[in-house]
Amino acid sequence: MRHNQLSSINLMLFLFIFPVAVFAQETLTGKTINESTGEAVPFVNVIQKGTSNGTTSDLDGNFSLSVESLPATLVFSYIGYETQERVVTQNSPINVSFVEAAAALDEVVVTGLATSIKRTNSANAVASISAEELIGTTPPPTLDGAFYGKFAGAVVNANSGAPGGGLSIKLRGATSIQGNTQPLYIIDGVYVDNSSIAAGLNTVSAAASGGSASNQDNPTNRIADINPEDIANIEILKGASAAAIYGSGAAAGVVIITTKRGKAGETKFRFSQSMGWTEAINLLGVRDYTEQRVLDSFGEADRAAYVAARDAGTLVDYEDEIYGEKGLINITNFSMSGGSEKTRFFAGVTYNDEDGIVKNTGYEKTSLRLNLDHTPTDFLKLSLSSNFINSSSDRGFFNNDNSGATIGIALTATRPWDALFPNENGIYPDHPNNTSNPLQTRDLVKNNETVNRIIMGGSANLDIYKADNSNLELILRGGLDYYGQKTRALFPKALQGQKLINGGLNGVSVQGDTQNKNYNLSGFLVHNYFTDSNINFRTQLGITREYFDQNTELITATGLVASETNVDQAANTGSDQTRLLQENSGIFAQEEVNYKDMFIATLGVRGDKSSNNGDATELFYYPKASLAVNLNEFEFWNSNSIWNQFKLRVAYGEAGNFPPFGALFTSYDAFSTDGVLGISLVGIRGDANLKSERQKELEFGTDVNFLNGRIGLSATYYVKTVDDLILLADLEPSTGFTRQYVNAGSLENKGIELSLDTRPIVTEDFQWDLGINFFKNKSKITELRVPPFNLGAFGAGLGSFRIEEGKSATQIIGSFPEGLRVVGDAEPDFQMAFNNNLEYKNFQFTMLWQWKQGGENVNLTTLLTDLNQTSHDFDDFGADPDGELPNGQFRPGANASVHTEDASYVRLREVGLYYTIQSETLEAILNGSINSIKLGFSGTNLINIFDYNSYDPEVSNFGGGSIFTGVDVLPFPSSKRFLFNLSVNF
Repeated sequence: MRHNQLSSINLMLFLFIFPVAVFAQETLTGKTINESTGEAVPFVNVIQKGTSNGTTSDLDGNFSLSVESLPATLVFSYIGYETQERVVTQNSPINVSFVEAAAALDEVVVTGLATSIKRTNSANAVASISAEELIGTTPPPTLDGAFYGKFAGAVVNANSGAPGGGLSIKLRGATSIQGNTQPLYIIDGVYVDNSSIAAGLNTVSAAASGGSASNQDNPTNRIADINPEDIANIEILKGASAAAIYGSGAAAGVVIITTKRGKAGETKFRFSQSMGWTEAINLLGVRDYTEQRVLDSFGEADRAAYVAARDAGTLVDYEDEIYGEKGLINITNFSMSGGSEKTRFFAGVTYNDEDGIVKNTGYEKTSLRLNLDHTPTDFLKLSLSSNFINSSSDRGFFNNDNSGATIGIALTATRPWDALFPNENGIYPDHPNNTSNPLQTRDLVKNNETVNRIIMGGSANLDIYKADNSNLELILRGGLDYYGQKTRALFPKALQGQKLINGGLNGVSVQGDTQNKNYNLSGFLVHNYFTDSNINFRTQLGITREYFDQNTELITATGLVASETNVDQAANTGSDQTRLLQENSGIFAQEEVNYKDMFIATLGVRGDKSSNNGDATELFYYPKASLAVNLNEFEFWNSNSIWNQFKLRVAYGEAGNFPPFGALFTSYDAFSTDGVLGISLVGIRGDANLKSERQKELEFGTDVNFLNGRIGLSATYYVKTVDDLILLADLEPSTGFTRQYVNAGSLENKGIELSLDTRPIVTEDFQWDLGINFFKNKSKITELRVPPFNLGAFGAGLGSFRIEEGKSATQIIGSFPEGLRVVGDAEPDFQMAFNNNLEYKNFQFTMLWQWKQGGENVNLTTLLTDLNQTSHDFDDFGADPDGELPNGQFRPGANASVHTEDASYVRLREVGLYYTIQSETLEAILNGSINSIKLGFSGTNLINIFDYNSYDPEVSNFGGGSIFTGVDVLPFPSSKRFLFNLSVNF
């Protein structure tokens, strides 16, 4: 295999160094540009009229076409623009200015690793998000936070409301039970890491009760590092039918991000400033205490303390004290772009400084970007993308624990008359009803993530030859994603829960350091061939190589000396190291056939091998096939019809999902007895023959567009299966192990996606654009070769997820006297979004509403407040169907159906109101030095409608690493944002 790879590389180098030149009598060159903006229009069809001789303009609008003689008539066409004809009588550069049609029907979407295709010819429902859609309404807190409601088929879920992120994105339902469920992210050709690396808080929280310390810390996910202001376009390949060409690791979908690039011409500058604040979406409030209620719940001593505090006016709403901050937000961005025809640049810097709704929490990030494009010759184009990010996130101490240490858990035991504020010497009193004082924890505990990250990518595009009816291009790419992450968690010995007398550890310092280095290399050959019978062939061949290296070291020190925080200044230290090493190699071939834009067929196959497979030399193949039929291109179609497009499409593809790290081999722990070093089993037996999960997806759909683009509809139905499902199964104790990863099942998802884009009103002064998307997905375990089992929650008594053949993969079950019973399902019934954009003269009003219907959460936040008799609705009635017991007395002893709650909601996700001062007005005032000024107000999550009895129905105690979301255990509450915005173009 190595010999074959070297031969392929040598062939590419040979072709790179010795290109073949094929000359015709006349070679016509030129550029296609947008008349109104002056920007390049890429991928325009350029055809010599009356012949099959043609080409397409490149990404920068440049084209070159050889003709036998002059004069010649060239036809320039591109969906969404008026078709033009040019009679060329002499060989000189041709600039063609395109005028947009009534509505732009089309754009370019990804069809392979090295090529794109017009959306009108795509056989897949590829979702796209432009820069305007991403940040045009309001600056998002993180990149993934801008995905909410923007396209059908994606469930975006906030795992924590802490500043700096903590979101998960799942495309088209469940893709794995215990494997990866997050999509693959590629930025300018660079495979980027989206890990969530825990800070080791389990040492204090004991949330995992001896299990994995990583699944309840809710750290930041690293895609939050990417600056939304740098993004030009995002494409989402939601399933294997579109993502198959990416092979192993693409089963959960692919998110392809393209950043902004410079354009030839005068240097343009942009400055933007956003300032505002954030506050909690929903606070639950305090129980309506009376003397009798305090006496009944807590006894005479607390009744007397309550009366004294009430009479003195010193009752405190501690929930508001902790979560009631209005954190300030400051986002500053400056960018410039420009260059010559040969060299173009884009440079930008963004600074974010955001406080949280809890004191001593916040997020600070600086992002620097420089993108360069250079065209030294007509046949060679070079590109460079570079990004440096420095971020620091203070995330506080929240979520589940078994020690009473986190702020949320401590609040459940806190009453308004408890005296918790420090005295004049800064000494905090002990909590009378809990093992920790939440104010002391808020003020003294440190939980910080600091990241320095470099993402760089480069490419070279070489036109090896161009002829009348064919051309060959070589594309070489490389990318690097390197970051260092430091996590620092400090629990001073002065904390109530850290005192030895209270069973504490006398202070804890946890220091984590992660070095992550990913790099990828690839080479592609793309050949286009135009036949005399108007059949166009595009052939792609390529090889890829990816390297992933992540090393995390976590040192935990307990029994701190004095006020020292160094881990070597402690009575006890422990260390953990996790190394993730992986090398992937891939080859692929793809053939596209286009007959007059009537029929567009694609066949492709990807072959992958990986060190993460049991046999690192074995190739696994992932095929794809698709067909799109544009009925509107047929001769029988009435050219005067109101229909601009009527396309039918079908696509099939397969993709893989690697086994979890450590599943292929048996790991051991070290121990020492009387100075003798030994090893012990960790309990999980490895299996070198474990296969990757294989996803197969069949997608059907139609795209229609009519009334000159005023109305467009896309409808898709898909069936997605996952075979060789990887599960962690129990073993007989006699084996010496407790569990083993096995291929033991199959999973199926079926769903529909609908997207409607319309322009209901267009007048000279007013325009209304409306976009609606709808989707639903249902999953089912179609085969299970191990006994049914529970996972992903805290037991059937409270509500647990259960994997069972013939049932939903996300069903929630509870235990009843007669046995287990289904009490809910985390999968929503459906989701919808309504995006409205209204423009009146220089005013713009935009709002995005999101509606999630159905899907249940396991709500343990309410249960824990009930157990401490502090629930805001403790004395209300409604939970008990017999109406005999108040809520707070009924719920703790109730079955799981009471703790499983409907998580439906309706939100105003984004809203913005802007006024633009145009260049004509500014020219009269400022002599033309400023092109435009845009002023406005925007917000996120300003209106939230739900009946869910906790802070927010969008929550996940176990983070985003699995499909089992919706377990609610005292999270960092989510927030709303209010921003005043200014942007200046000059």
